[in-house]
Amino acid sequence: MDFECIIYEKGHDIAIVRLNRPQVLNAMNKQLWLDLQAALEDARQDPLVKVVIITGEGRAFSTGADLKESKTRTIEEYRDYLNELQEASRKIIRFEKPTIAAINGYALGSGYELALACDIRLAAEDAQIGSPEAKVTSSVTGGAMRLVQELIGPGKARELLFTAEYIDGREAERIGLVNKAVPLDKLMDEAKAMAAKIAKNSSFSLKMIKRGLIMAKDGVSLEALMDYEVEACLACVSTKERQNSLKEFEDRKKGHRAKK
Repeated sequence: MDFECIIYEKGHDIAIVRLNRPQVLNAMNKQLWLDLQAALEDARQDPLVKVVIITGEGRAFSTGADLKESKTRTIEEYRDYLNELQEASRKIIRFEKPTIAAINGYALGSGYELALACDIRLAAEDAQIGSPEAKVTSSVTGGAMRLVQELIGPGKARELLFTAEYIDGREAERIGLVNKAVPLDKLMDEAKAMAAKIAKNSSFSLKMIKRGLIMAKDGVSLEALMDYEVEACLACVSTKERQNSLKEFEDRKKGHRAKK
């Protein structure tokens, strides 16, 4: 598939989306959000894809909204742009397959928010991450008002949003904003290795578990969530894949005993 603002590739159960406007540090325009949604839809429909990695081409993940374009938008055009941004963010947050953000450089504003929408975040140690919105008389989007508080707590979230200061990947790991920070030259290897670990597991189980996690985040009652857990478990154990998984597990145990 050819896209204007992203590079999209698939292989070994993993789809990789590279934001591809390096000449403007992957600043986001409406077309980028449309391309991203189209790639996600392809990955969703492809039964061979189990995990999606999102990263940036060049020296940035994304520096957020393309401010040069925003200067010339009318309010209605801006609303249209923001609606596409929010729709793409919703699709990532609720995407039924695991997503990994590999933050390779600047992740600012809506670029940072895109990373927040993913299930797992890995960052280069020297990546610069933050929300500059208060500095440019704007406001955060992409569900970040909830997502960032869930990750690092309300106090730290307010500090970062109110000061509009950036933190590097090491500090982001320390406060729990990213899962892990690694040297830049190891970032994609780390992301692919984690994706490969996930991809070894049942795609149906991953789907059911992620759905439950989203339900829990959305605030369903504990009773409703526990009822879902029963149905999710029964749905999983009723699949043919379950029998194959049990046989593989038994074979591994036998092989382990034979080595002793």
